[in-house]
Amino acid sequence: MKTYAKAGVNRKLREKAKRELKDFELTYKFRKGKIIKTPFNILYPLSENHYQVKVCDGVGTKVLLADLSNKHNTIGIDAVAMVVNDCIRCGARPTAITDMIDIKKSEPKLLKEIQKGLILGAKEANCPLVGGEIADVPELLNATYHINCDCVGEVTKLNIITGQKIKPGNIVIGFRSSGIHSNGLTLVRKVLFKNWGGQYNTFDKPKGLKKPLVYECLRPTKIYVKPFLKVAKRFKIFGAVNITGDAYLKFKKLNFGFEFFNFKPQPIFKLIEETGRVSFREMFSVFNMGWGFAIIVKKEDVNDILDLLKKEKLVAEVIGKVIKEKKIIINFQNKKIIL
Repeated sequence: MKTYAKAGVNRKLREKAKRELKDFELTYKFRKGKIIKTPFNILYPLSENHYQVKVCDGVGTKVLLADLSNKHNTIGIDAVAMVVNDCIRCGARPTAITDMIDIKKSEPKLLKEIQKGLILGAKEANCPLVGGEIADVPELLNATYHINCDCVGEVTKLNIITGQKIKPGNIVIGFRSSGIHSNGLTLVRKVLFKNWGGQYNTFDKPKGLKKPLVYECLRPTKIYVKPFLKVAKRFKIFGAVNITGDAYLKFKKLNFGFEFFNFKPQPIFKLIEETGRVSFREMFSVFNMGWGFAIIVKKEDVNDILDLLKKEKLVAEVIGKVIKEKKIIINFQNKKIIL
């Protein structure tokens, strides 16, 4: 049975390491005004009522699949998506993006392909890409390149999503993902691709997939900025979760219990689970399983929010609810899984 830890990513060790990095809070005193901590973002004041947030992230080993297929024109979408989707969790509107590309050799044709994705991602996020850097560091890299992005966002103090007003009975609405997105690829590669000990060749098309395997895994991460901000403008959002690394374990950071009961994972997830004999508990701890983003709202607002999202051409459904017991409960295929 395959797990993320056996594939090389130990979540428990990583979380322990993160808990040791508390000293960064000592730097908060260098900023005048009150710094606001939300479950997923830390905001700093620009003025009494105007706050800014800054996030950074990368696409991880997804670049190895881009290398494998020699397809680099969408990886920039993933890089943008990872940070703009993180930015909006606290209610902020993304206002500027920068990128950083570490590369073995600055080949103009390759960089032009990467740029195509960055531009498409920035357009979808309605956010300018205002700068970046390229560093030739061949000694540091196994892949041809690595890419990450930074994003700055802004929000008024009144509209910050703090997570503090969540209560039992609130409803969780899930936003449909485009597939794997950019998380868990270390496990995916080692389960599915022969290059890393898996079962399939790069361009095999296993039953149920609409595209060759490598292209299915390279589907760009969905960007949720525009529909999310339209919902936030009209309705009260109590919490927002970008379902990326650690997947449904992320909901623990909201300090409430959640029960999920609606999943329609794309065929790629079943392929991973069956090929690697990955447990359901592990699947829901690593992958988005069909829902890439979630918002927590009042029950009475649900139908109106779903109507709005439908007009925005985003597939969204009720996927769960807030419960009193502080557990993450997954109901899937007639099984009850506790994360």
